[in-house]
Amino acid sequence: MPTLTVWRFPTPTGADAALESLKELHRQQLITVQDGAVVNWPEGAKKPRTRHLANLTGRGALGGAFWGMLFGVIFLVPILGIAVGAAFGALGGSLAKAGGIDEDFIRQVRESVTPGTSALFVLSSDAVLDRIRTAFEGWDAELIQTNLSAEEESRLREAFSEDHETH
Repeated sequence: MPTLTVWRFPTPTGADAALESLKELHRQQLITVQDGAVVNWPEGAKKPRTRHLANLTGRGALGGAFWGMLFGVIFLVPILGIAVGAAFGALGGSLAKAGGIDEDFIRQVRESVTPGTSALFVLSSDAVLDRIRTAFEGWDAELIQTNLSAEEESRLREAFSEDHETH
């Protein structure tokens, strides 16, 4: 079963440092990283900086559209001029309906990832969470996790796959 995990770090650069450990676990086949993103939120910044991990996952299972929507809902960052408020409520509902990412998960991430912190978002399978937790020990990481059923993962892939985008 695929898992969407969010590892929150108490510094704006913690996620970048932990990313190297994640890459090593991926090389050792202790985790299959299907897609991911890093969020860095420097102290004093109005909004976080986000980065898709395309270099780790190749094209990525979900692509930039998914991460843009997810981060827009979590951090209330307008996407392509969409107004904040009801629109984000609808987007959040869409994520929950399409892919099992519910309001509680969004709330947990929103409350945890704040100015002065960072986070590593990982869509994975075959993860040995204890090994990941051990690898991230030195960074005081907090785990926020949601499990996706195969059907939920399939709906997310279908909704956000970059192969289905029109240009």
